[in-house]
Amino acid sequence: MEFTKSLIKGKLIKRYKRFFVDVKLNKETVTAHCPNTGSMKGLLEEGNDVYLLKHDDPKRKLKYGLEIIKAQKNLVGVNTHMANKIVNHGLSNNLINELKNNDIIKPEVFFNKDTRFDFFIEKGRERSFVEVKNVTLFRDQKTAEFPDAITTRGSKHLLALIDAIKKGYKSYLIFLIQIQNMENFKIARDIDSEYYKYYITAKKAGVNFLAYRCKITPKKIEIEKKLKIINE
Repeated sequence: MEFTKSLIKGKLIKRYKRFFVDVKLNKETVTAHCPNTGSMKGLLEEGNDVYLLKHDDPKRKLKYGLEIIKAQKNLVGVNTHMANKIVNHGLSNNLINELKNNDIIKPEVFFNKDTRFDFFIEKGRERSFVEVKNVTLFRDQKTAEFPDAITTRGSKHLLALIDAIKKGYKSYLIFLIQIQNMENFKIARDIDSEYYKYYITAKKAGVNFLAYRCKITPKKIEIEKKLKIINE
């Protein structure tokens, strides 16, 4: 996924009220929209390089949006709204080995009245639901982790993916790692033990778990490489 225009580099001052970040651009301080409601654990150190996208829409109250943070020498894509766009691009361009050459790719499809999965895909007679989780947490220089906070919504999605299998679909969960240089992925069991428990249950039930790292530059973010999941 290419950005619509070149990103502007600045220095992080602080994040507050979840949706706002103050950033130093040259000698000016601007307030930008933070498109990530998660904890962003490990990313918010004052002085970190950040990359903003400037918006031209006169109706927007905030003219800048936060897209990338550089933390511990790694670029991290923090816009959670980009995750599905990146995966859609990956599905459409056969960048995900397990999900190539699909006949139909539909985003945002309801499975039942309470649950909407990120993608529904068809290949021949095989029908699958795909859920995407954006990953921005890393506590060493090789291993990405999810979640970065307790996620009851994430646990609910795991149970729904199990239910989809019972109804004849295949189920996939893609951990999209928007972090440079990672080589492995694991569930952050110490952060959310319940999610880890449901992950194990879902794996035994036949849910397919995939971890893919992105290539990240100030010009574009796209799927680059499959990573090993090391919880097993």
